[in-house]
Amino acid sequence: MSMARAANRQTELSSLGKFPVDPMIAGIAMFLLLYGLVMVGSASMEVGAKTYGNAFHLLTRHGMYLVISGIAAVVAISVPVHVWQRWDAGLLGFAFLLLVIVLIPGIGKEVNGSTRWIALGPFSLQGSEFVKLFVMIYMAGYLVRRSEEIETSLSGFAKPLVVLTFIVLLLLGQPDFGAAIVIISAAIGMIFLAGVPYRFFLPLVALCVSAVALIATLQPYRLARLTAFADPWEHQFGSGYQLTQALIAFGRGEWFGLGLGNSIQKLFFLPEAHTDFLFSIIAEELGIIGAGLVILLFAALVIRGLAVGAEAKTKALMFHAYLAYGIALILGIQASVNLGVNLGVLPTKGLTLPLMSYGGNSLIVSCMMIAILLRIDFETRQAKVPEPKKGRRDG
Repeated sequence: MSMARAANRQTELSSLGKFPVDPMIAGIAMFLLLYGLVMVGSASMEVGAKTYGNAFHLLTRHGMYLVISGIAAVVAISVPVHVWQRWDAGLLGFAFLLLVIVLIPGIGKEVNGSTRWIALGPFSLQGSEFVKLFVMIYMAGYLVRRSEEIETSLSGFAKPLVVLTFIVLLLLGQPDFGAAIVIISAAIGMIFLAGVPYRFFLPLVALCVSAVALIATLQPYRLARLTAFADPWEHQFGSGYQLTQALIAFGRGEWFGLGLGNSIQKLFFLPEAHTDFLFSIIAEELGIIGAGLVILLFAALVIRGLAVGAEAKTKALMFHAYLAYGIALILGIQASVNLGVNLGVLPTKGLTLPLMSYGGNSLIVSCMMIAILLRIDFETRQAKVPEPKKGRRDG
């Protein structure tokens, strides 16, 4: 019996063709990771030299984060998708735990007015990054369990929204408005792709947009960001400073850039040049060509991720499909917000560029998401298209 099972397993693997994982997803992810490594090195040398006395300090740490991220990705890709589905509620509970613990005085670590990190020796755990993945896993599981109820009942549609509301309130307590926006947007996208009726979906969108607008104007610092976004040059030495410096970087870069390592804005003119505003340094050093390549690669990655979800749906692997949608949306929305902030088309948010920016937590979670997406594609290609059910004959 075991020999027959092994033979079937060998047949399944050989049917995957030359590449056991999707070459497009894996290739784009690897390229973005290496691209980010080079650009983080370029953008962080001056900061490393002044702050740590070693120009390569931040680059070395980023390299360490890459190694940890690679290990996390190997672990994630080795876990069957049904295991994530089985533990979706447990992971949601862990997400709540991470968001609550960080708000406890003495445990949460405050940086730049935000308490988003839990100090673990030399490493700081940012729970909100892991919450993005865990919420997507929970949403995928809920959409599978309650598929009929969601399509027919308002209560079935409202239950996950209650969970999301508590998640968002805890994120705003840190505060982490950017992560809240990403999670809400991705969850709404998953609900839409699950085929929820428009009579439920459209009021949800209107409610969420109104809530986001209200939250964005309640706090003075968020209102100041909106004001600076509307006219950054009017506030170029105040709330609009980061945005104006980012726009100057784009202006300097023109088509082909100043050359790798030749950025002027990274010389302490543009804050967070190696994290949130790495894309501006890419544009300054490598020009529109280098920046445009980043946009094209993220667009291709998201489209391919959605295609993996669509393929899983045709094979009735609904949890696989919804989780692939959620991962693709999380990566796409966060990248879009980061790029939009750098380009000046969105108000400033504290969000990194996935797979590229300096930041261990974001890098680890992004690599885990890519690994799970590769696992979903792997299992989808193994599965067979279900045969249509035949109706019974009378007589």
